[in-house]
Amino acid sequence: TRDRLVATAAAVFNRVGYHGTDSNRLARAAGYAPATFYKHFPDKRAILLAAYEAWMTTEWRAIDAALRAASTPAERADRIVALVLAHHRRWKGLRASLRALVASDAAVRRFHRAQRRRQLDLLAVMRPGRARNAADRRADDAILLFTLERTLDAVAEGETAALGLADEDVLARLRAAVRASLER
Repeated sequence: TRDRLVATAAAVFNRVGYHGTDSNRLARAAGYAPATFYKHFPDKRAILLAAYEAWMTTEWRAIDAALRAASTPAERADRIVALVLAHHRRWKGLRASLRALVASDAAVRRFHRAQRRRQLDLLAVMRPGRARNAADRRADDAILLFTLERTLDAVAEGETAALGLADEDVLARLRAAVRASLER
């Protein structure tokens, strides 16, 4: 029941945004009475955070698989950029809602930052070359994460095209940056 509620909420948030629905509608969309929603979640924010955590877990499993499947840094960079872009395109509504709430809701911001730390921990385990200073590596990984995420959001949401930039040129430059980071 909980997983079905989370999956349905993610789809609804992706389609209409966080502010475009309420917990009763989320419960009904999943095929449950509103009381069932409250057995699993105290409020709409809690289910958004569960949906984001599930989304992020799926994304990072795919990144891990891409890193394992590719043999060169160029292949890894190509696969990572392609799969994260596809993921961001598919879930741009959910991501937009999350970004807006991170800016305005302290509880969401705390949760998001905890997930960021989790992402950096996952990246540290996945990446080769741990011989460098751990603090320097973590800073490099954070910059890679921020750059990858924000650039792919811009492509997925049409921001690059609206600025007159060719998506393929932006993606080629991003792949080069990811590749360079993976080679360090």
